[in-house]
Amino acid sequence: MHALHWPALLEIAARTAIVYVALLVGVRLAGKREIGQLTPFDLVVLLLISNAVQNAMTGPDTSLTGGIVSAATLLLINSAIAQARLYSAPFRRFVEGIPIVLVNHGEIQFRNLRKEKMTIEELEAVLREHEAKSVDQVELAMLEVDGSVSVIRKQSEGSSGRLVHSRRPLTHHSKRPN
Repeated sequence: MHALHWPALLEIAARTAIVYVALLVGVRLAGKREIGQLTPFDLVVLLLISNAVQNAMTGPDTSLTGGIVSAATLLLINSAIAQARLYSAPFRRFVEGIPIVLVNHGEIQFRNLRKEKMTIEELEAVLREHEAKSVDQVELAMLEVDGSVSVIRKQSEGSSGRLVHSRRPLTHHSKRPN
């Protein structure tokens, strides 16, 4: 095992920081729906990405020290971003996004569905999970920043006048053969 010099360690830290930011932007661009559910395909992609970026972070160095510097850099950057999120609303919106309206006053927001790569069938399945038989029964449905869907159902006739609110993780629904 050879000793690393400070310039080599700083290069590993810089490479790791660049990869972290690139992956953060990539995950952010993928959308909230992708974060809220992890299919076998997503798991495979995640594992392959981690393997692919490993060399980009450490370069030709495969030493224990290089790996530790890379891991420490990831932890430090993640901690710094977590702190920055707390103190800056614009930064928090950039990193996490904002909740997206899927249904408003019983009307499906088709543009938002397309933006989040969500089908009508998936929306209907989520609404059924929230005990709404149709979109007409929904006052508001939101895709939250964590990928879950919150639903506020309209009050039914003869009810106490309260809206019913529920929140569940978005799950991937496959179509069953007829």
